Amino acid sequence: MVSRRDFLRGKFVARKASIPRPPWALAEPAFVDACTRCGDCWRACPERIIVEDAEGRPTISFAVNACTFCGKCVEACEPQALRRDDEAVAPWQIKAQIFDTCLAKQHVVCRACGDACPVLAIRFRPQVMDAAQPEVDPELCTGCGACVAPCPVDAIRIG
Repeated sequence: MVSRRDFLRGKFVARKASIPRPPWALAEPAFVDACTRCGDCWRACPERIIVEDAEGRPTISFAVNACTFCGKCVEACEPQALRRDDEAVAPWQIKAQIFDTCLAKQHVVCRACGDACPVLAIRFRPQVMDAAQPEVDPELCTGCGACVAPCPVDAIRIG
């Protein structure tokens, strides 16, 4: 759907948002070709973060839980749309992003995301006479999504 702002600016085609795929997913064109929409990956996920997108392919939702990178989705994927060839390769390159709707950015003290981060990738920079501001360390962030559900104002996206 095209936003009203984009429509008024003459952009009549909706921007396609990138779809977060399960860990170790092939690049999007190869993933779409390989994925049979069998659902084995989401049935295998103990955290229940793998859900179906509008086309029936697996995507990630961090609404209630985080990814533990257990690899059960990869083990269950017979068509190998999810493939862990090298143990040293990161499961994905997505990272946490904190948007301006964040309570701390609205001058309200909140550290829910930082408290939930298992690798301490979200730190808070002190401010004079203001709430400390959150910063994501991209070197530490695994993109696990543990920070998403605790955010009271839905100001964090993994992407």
